[in-house]
Amino acid sequence: MKKILIIEDNQIVANVYRNKLAVEGYQTEVALDGEGGLKMMRMFKPDAVILDLMLPKMSGVDVIKEIRGEADFAKMPIIVFSNTYLTNLIQEAWKAGANKCLSKASCSPKEVLELIRATVGDSSHMRKAGGPEPEKKPERLAQGGPKDAVFQADLRKSFVESLPATLTTLRGGLQGLIKADGEMAQLKQIYELYRRLHALTGNAGIAGLTVVSKMSDAVEALLKELYEKPTNINTSTLRTVAAGVDFLGFLFERGIAPEKQEIPAANILVVDDEPISRRAIVYALEKAHLQATNAEEANGALKLLQEKTYDLVFLDVDMPVMNGYELCSKLRAMPQYKKTPVVFVTAMSDFDSRTSSMMAGGNDFIAKPFLFIELTVKALIHILRAKLAPPK
Repeated sequence: MKKILIIEDNQIVANVYRNKLAVEGYQTEVALDGEGGLKMMRMFKPDAVILDLMLPKMSGVDVIKEIRGEADFAKMPIIVFSNTYLTNLIQEAWKAGANKCLSKASCSPKEVLELIRATVGDSSHMRKAGGPEPEKKPERLAQGGPKDAVFQADLRKSFVESLPATLTTLRGGLQGLIKADGEMAQLKQIYELYRRLHALTGNAGIAGLTVVSKMSDAVEALLKELYEKPTNINTSTLRTVAAGVDFLGFLFERGIAPEKQEIPAANILVVDDEPISRRAIVYALEKAHLQATNAEEANGALKLLQEKTYDLVFLDVDMPVMNGYELCSKLRAMPQYKKTPVVFVTAMSDFDSRTSSMMAGGNDFIAKPFLFIELTVKALIHILRAKLAPPK
């Protein structure tokens, strides 16, 4: 019988994977932190490890390094869960010796099981040489049969029932962050909110609620960035965190139907006269698998707006010939853009600038220099809200 060790601090996620692997014939153990995982590994001697990279106390990358430093486990398969947007962390995991990397926000128990089978073999089909072929099971998880559908439906039902309590907890964490006085108090609240969103990402992912899990994934990554680099904590980033948490409440009501579990395709226009800023915005959008067209000046942008319909527009304010406010006013005069979300991206972050952006018809505001993940969160909020909001 093949042995699998799961190192995962989210008890719900760990239990789901342990139970599903056990049903499929794998001997499975769980450790809730990195240090406990290393001790369990030495006693249990697994054939493969499933590891969350974002563990408390001891990081998943450090656990991988410890594993690879022991001769008995130097070649043991290691499958890791990570945040979609933390590409540097994923690269560190590859360098440390991870064999496979999965996004916690989008992988399902079925996909994990199939990867385990491909990596270490099908434990339920182990038989002696020359023995009879095992009986085929058409309803196995790998075939996505009725049992898989019932299992997924049960997970979704349990998760949806927990959403009101989850939202109350998240809003309490957000209020704690807003009221925090001093950097140490802020960092404590940011870390606690980050861990709550990390749990939400995993729980929504296994329940098949992809839109919720991917949105949570992005806000979680933003909070981790702020915790690790406190100099990035400012009015703009905290407003984005607050908007992300508030929008998760919106998704808890309107983004949980089975038919709404795809991030919608969107056409995005980026208008900025600075080449580096344009590239940065486009890169941040690509991290969320959102495609963008860019323009370096207002007249060119107007031409693009007339030729094609865009679902979201990012506008720089300080541009020659025609500034962003003027361009936004012209955009709003076009019938097809009366309700299109417009986000101003500018170095001017004072209150007067925000007021001017709203008066010109803008929906939101983000200050330069911005974090890539901050802009990603903004884009996801506006794209998903426009797609999921009922028509007026």
